This record gives sequence, structure tokens and C-alpha cells, in this order.
Amino acid sequence: MDYFDYDVVIIGGGPAGCTCALYTARSDLKTIILDKNPAAGALAVTHKIANYPGVRGEVGGDELLEVMREQAIEFGADYKRAQVFGIDVSDSQKKVYTPEGTFRCRALVLASGAMGRVASIPGESEYLGRGVSYCATCDGAFMRDREVVVVGSSEEAIEEAYVLTKFAAKIHWVTPKDPATLNGHAENLLAHQSVKLWSKTRLLKIHGEESGVTAVEVLPKGREPISIAPVEGVFIYLQGAKPITDFLGGQIELKPDGGVKVDEMMQTNIPGVWAVGDIRNTPFKQAVVAASDGCIAAMAIDRYLNQRKNIRPDWS
Repeated sequence: MDYFDYDVVIIGGGPAGCTCALYTARSDLKTIILDKNPAAGALAVTHKIANYPGVRGEVGGDELLEVMREQAIEFGADYKRAQVFGIDVSDSQKKVYTPEGTFRCRALVLASGAMGRVASIPGESEYLGRGVSYCATCDGAFMRDREVVVVGSSEEAIEEAYVLTKFAAKIHWVTPKDPATLNGHAENLLAHQSVKLWSKTRLLKIHGEESGVTAVEVLPKGREPISIAPVEGVFIYLQGAKPITDFLGGQIELKPDGGVKVDEMMQTNIPGVWAVGDIRNTPFKQAVVAASDGCIAAMAIDRYLNQRKNIRPDWS
């Protein structure tokens, strides 16, 4: 097996990982990003972004991510497509296992995100980024005065549906459970005149055309399938949009909600291992928040590897 030695290995090439790499490479630390698929992360599948600081107008998530990636590489970071299947953090030299070889490092950064959901609804993957979304906070503004569907009964689904009440003309809330069994937030959401509840109902299929989503097919319990149209947005919050932590092998402490537990410097319970971005399962899954995590971790890593007590500013 081939071995590759680095100061910093970053698992994940999203905004958190790329920002971290930019700062560690700029600090003259030998850095590599190991990215399973640059087209598969939460930012990469976001159709339009209009609220990233410093970027005017609308930009595709994949375009913004490409700029971040190229910027990290320009500062000296390496980038490699690789599927990580395991890690070993038992020693000061951390090991990351991939089919291409073992990457050894003094500082390991977990930035694999929270796209643990596999598309399971017909039309979900086909129209992802063209009406299908996992983030109303990201895409809600693009649904102004339009009709949308929110699928799921979790607290996240309720909070995201609240976001959509600011923009959408009508919100079809499709829940597999009776909201009466949920907390008071559901009652508050249903008080909005733009919200229509489809209780004990399952999303069967998402229909569309080249321009994007046009309708959905749902199945209320004990009834025949019903088509809801016209619909231009489908926001899915079903089980599966969870932190990607399967490769950790139980070596890193997790929170009860499944996110990696970190301190204020993004360091995990294992010295020399940091976690940034959506793998922490933060309540605010935004690109700018993930990038902030990456910056904080990178500065902490610089201090850690150079055995300094203070953070060195980097604003020149």
C-alpha cells in the first residue's frame, strides 16, 4: 500500500474543507483535500445562491464551490478525488484509509458534511437543484409567490417551512405523521393561511420537465394517489439528511443528534482531530457558517502544530 505524508489532511471538499485548506496552505502547512465527489455535496447541488457575502447577484452552488476549491489549490493545497473508508486516530500521526493509499498527517479535519440521505423518491435526484432542495433557508427566496411542498415532520421541516412562509404563495405540508402528535411549533405553522396540511400522507413521485419541478404525487393514508399541481419547489426533510460519520469507526465522540462534538476551536475529543461544517449538525446549515468553521479550525491547527499559545492573525 502507498503512503502519503501531509501536515494536514481534510476529508471533504465543501466550503468548510476548502476554507480550512486555504488557510492551512497559506500558513505553509502541507495540506490535502480528499473529496469523494465534488458534485455531490450540499453546496454543489444548490441551484442558486444569492446571499453569500461578497458575491453579488446569483451564482450556482457548484460554481461557488469551484472558486473555493481553486483558491485553496492556488495557495498550495493538494486536491484528490478519493473515497475515505476508515481512519485511525489512536496515535499522534493520524491515518486516513482510501483505495488509493493511506494518507498520514499530524492534523486531521473532518468535513464530510451531512448529505447522508440517498435519494429514494422517484424524481428526487432527477430534479435536485431544479426545484428539489434540502434547504429552504438557502433556496426559499427563489420560490417567491410560488407554490411549494415541504415533506417531513421533524423540527427541521417545521422550521424550514416557517422560512418558506415569508416567500411562497402556498405551502403544501406533507407529513407521514399527524402533527397533533408533534410539539406546539406545528400548531403555529398551521396558523399561517398559506399552509395546507396533508396529514398521514406520503410523497410518491416528483414530476417535472426540463425547466424543473411542475407537480408532485402524494398518497394520503387510506385513499388513492393525488396529484398536486402546479408546484415549483419540493423541500425534503426525511430521515437521511444526517452527518456522514460512518467512516469514523466509533473513534470520535458524537452528540446525541449524531453530529460530531467539538469545542470552540472545532477540535474533537481527540487531540489533533477537528470537525467543521455540517458534520457537526449545526442548526444553521449555511455555506458561510461552514466556511467560518473551516477558518477557525485552520487557525487552531496552525497554533497546535507550531506549539504556539496564541492564534496568529491572518489578514494581510
